[in-house]
Amino acid sequence: MTARGFRSIIGEYEAKRHFQAAIASGRVAHAYLITGDAGSGKTMLAEAFAETLVCETRQAKAGEETADTAAVDACLTCLSCRKAIDGNHPDILSVTHEKPGVISVGEVREQVVSTVSILPYESRYKIYLIEEAEKMNPQAQNALLKTIEEPPEYAVILLMTASPEALLDTIRSRCVTIATKPVPDDELEAYLSRELTLPDYETKMLAAFAQGNVGRALRAATDEGFLGRRDKTLGLIRTLKGMDTAAMSEAVRRMKEDKVWIDDVLDILLMWYRDVMYFKATADIDHLIFAREISTIRAQASTASYEGLKEILDAIDRFRVRLRANVNFELAAELMLLTIKENCNA
Repeated sequence: MTARGFRSIIGEYEAKRHFQAAIASGRVAHAYLITGDAGSGKTMLAEAFAETLVCETRQAKAGEETADTAAVDACLTCLSCRKAIDGNHPDILSVTHEKPGVISVGEVREQVVSTVSILPYESRYKIYLIEEAEKMNPQAQNALLKTIEEPPEYAVILLMTASPEALLDTIRSRCVTIATKPVPDDELEAYLSRELTLPDYETKMLAAFAQGNVGRALRAATDEGFLGRRDKTLGLIRTLKGMDTAAMSEAVRRMKEDKVWIDDVLDILLMWYRDVMYFKATADIDHLIFAREISTIRAQASTASYEGLKEILDAIDRFRVRLRANVNFELAAELMLLTIKENCNA
């Protein structure tokens, strides 16, 4: 397990309050649907909830009135908590699947349907964690539905998904839905500063890039490939003005080679030109994401118009939309780069 109680999770105040209030009141639902993008903290929320449900210290306080639901958390020191943290608590069961793209009906029947009638071994609850729940095929979902409709009183099923629309309406309607929320940039910056040894300008850039997604921030911070993509993108921005047709074609070719990471490149471009627009409007350096590149930002802000910068931002968004519509990559990329060159020719 990766969570260490609710206290280890930054942001997600509404989700944590909901789970903690349910535990404090004893009104724990039988099925929850936790939704959000990959890396948004769905699994950490589910694990923290599971840890707290089986915590011996917490169970000893069951039924006690508490005005401070934020204090409802796993103690992390009792035997149950240590088992949960180590991933071997007998009453916390993670559904696994052999094929990476599908959770089959056989796997749901074997791991959930056929075991849910067995009483919990050690705690009050028996908890099932189903990550990437959207991978359940229709037969698997229908098999799970019967359990969700008539669960034993001790059963708690936690479904996690980035694509709730892939689940049957009958599944969704019988679950309490908890949606993860982006973590504010300042909290994410502080978290990255605590967890990683990085200079302030790096944590600011990573927080902005992650758009409130902790997992995305950590992935970028520890991925040398991301740092290389960032530096290549900044190099493209600096040299775009002087590119002839051959150089632009080469730039497009390199972008296509790294097509799998194109969303990272586009997000970096958006961050950069938003910095240029912000500096043009305010002349404020302190709040720039790429403050270390102030000479280039200042030069571009002096020659670009607000309308031109808006056209650049729109062009980057259009490129992303065109890719999802399977438009020719080279043509779409060249149109975007030409728009940037024409409207920001510092």
